[in-house]
Amino acid sequence: MKVLSESATAVIEAPAAHELVLPQGIIGFPHHHRAELLYKPENLPLLWMRLHGPDILHFVVVEPANLFPGYEPELFDEDAAQLEIADSADAMLLNIVTLNPGQPSGATVNLIGPIIVNRRTRIGRQRVLANHTRYSAAHRLLDPARAQGAATVA
Repeated sequence: MKVLSESATAVIEAPAAHELVLPQGIIGFPHHHRAELLYKPENLPLLWMRLHGPDILHFVVVEPANLFPGYEPELFDEDAAQLEIADSADAMLLNIVTLNPGQPSGATVNLIGPIIVNRRTRIGRQRVLANHTRYSAAHRLLDPARAQGAATVA
């Protein structure tokens, strides 16, 4: 993973192991077949996903583990087979965050269509979950009580 330094302009090069291959791109961006993950330690659990293709795009993503109690994503067997995922430990999930300008406490996360990456091969695909009806494409990143507290402090 590339680590963004304290200066927003300087980037410390990191191993290629934190690059992702997205053979089909992601929804809406089918021509972006490579991505890399970037982060600043003080912004964790938020990560930047930089997509490479006809142009460079950036998305904010999170790994959902420990963030969303009760989130139990299920893959269709065909999706797991295509990605060669035999066990849940083989999979890294990245959920895209939507930030609302001027209202950071209103950020939402797409829990229906995560980017699923095989940790060994680093190949990923964005897929709709088999149990998608249990979740939302606009799940609040912060629960309303925490968001209200953050707005009051700011």
